[in-house]
Amino acid sequence: MGYVTISARIRRELYEKLKRYGIVVSDVIRKALEEEVKRREEEEVREALRRAQELLLKIPPEEIVSIIRSGREER
Repeated sequence: MGYVTISARIRRELYEKLKRYGIVVSDVIRKALEEEVKRREEEEVREALRRAQELLLKIPPEEIVSIIRSGREER
């Protein structure tokens, strides 16, 4: 797995506070980015499920029951 370097401009005051508290900036940035990606992926899955639900609601219940029964009979 390769790595890339990213950069961001921050106020000097914030930089001084980070140094004073011994905050490892790369760890904080990495964690924040990972959490944001995870949140977006979960949002994407929720949207896909919503679209799938809309499609499934268009199928008549009788047809779903028929498909399930035929699947059981094939076993």
